[in-house]
Amino acid sequence: MTSAANDIGKPSAVSLYDATRATLAEVMAGEPAYRVDQVWSGLYKQFQEVGQITTISAALREKLAAELPTSLALVRESVSDNGDTVKFLWRLVDGNHPIETVFMRYADRVTVCVSTQAGCAMACGFCATGQVGFNRQLTTGEIVEQVVRAARHAKQRKQRVANIVFMGMGEPLANEPAVWAAIERLHDDIGISARHLTVSTVGVIPGIRTLATRPLPVNLAVSMHAARDELRDDLVPINKRYPIKDLMGACRDYLRVKNRRISFEWALIAGVNDTARDANELAKLALSLKPTAHVNIIPLNPTPGFPTRGTDAAGVRRFADRLRDRGVNATVRRNRGTDIDAACGQLAAGQPVVLTARRNV
Repeated sequence: MTSAANDIGKPSAVSLYDATRATLAEVMAGEPAYRVDQVWSGLYKQFQEVGQITTISAALREKLAAELPTSLALVRESVSDNGDTVKFLWRLVDGNHPIETVFMRYADRVTVCVSTQAGCAMACGFCATGQVGFNRQLTTGEIVEQVVRAARHAKQRKQRVANIVFMGMGEPLANEPAVWAAIERLHDDIGISARHLTVSTVGVIPGIRTLATRPLPVNLAVSMHAARDELRDDLVPINKRYPIKDLMGACRDYLRVKNRRISFEWALIAGVNDTARDANELAKLALSLKPTAHVNIIPLNPTPGFPTRGTDAAGVRRFADRLRDRGVNATVRRNRGTDIDAACGQLAAGQPVVLTARRNV
């Protein structure tokens, strides 16, 4: 299912949500074929635990639970925004490497932000996950189970999950095979359309090009944070390998194939990337794409390992207005769950972060 590189550090047992229909059929050998469909529907349509799938016998439920364990054990559930934001802290089946998932309820939808790696190797200094460092890749099942568990939570509140954003812990395109297999499961079996699936990247060009060859037109969000190489090299170190000119070429190719507008993510850092120059440079990049890239402005959220503060509210408005005056569609993203470390850039799964020394930028 995934490449050999993605198997490093993964548990050897097949988990319930890593299992394919063929795997289920093997475990359920001797049962009528329709039993597999009943289990599959229970897992991905009703979001049931195995023990709740009463269309199969108790003995079969026990066998499935024993041979195909789940991957995530809930450690803590943190609640903010009057219950509209929930952060789930999970312990993986191997007993190490905690990860986090964020559930966000809006007036018209529920969005789930999922992790794709335990930790992250991209080393963006202002991101708590990058400060933690990389532990291991997540399997397809570990990614999918985050959505299923969140969907179960939504169902209890008589809601349904409508949007999935791969913006949690980790760089999704550094684990692209497992992420893509999860996307197929979410699309084909849970029924979430491609236009409601968003993959975020700091600019891993080979991953963008691979994503362009995949059959579903999922949304692409690029974490830019700077529009000139000397600044982006400092904020997003992978830029030294994949500079902005090359990244924009990959974005244009993705647009040409998928014809889906790309989003640029921009965390505003006071005195660093919130100036008129930064806005003008960003506008030039956004307008160079056809259709023009949408810009999501994110006031920098505090993390222990990055002492620089985020831009204040007046500065955020000025920056957004400058972009709009240039003809760029820009949205200021509302911070959700800052008080429980659930907002953008704050996910560290309770692990200690490393204080990052600021260089001159």
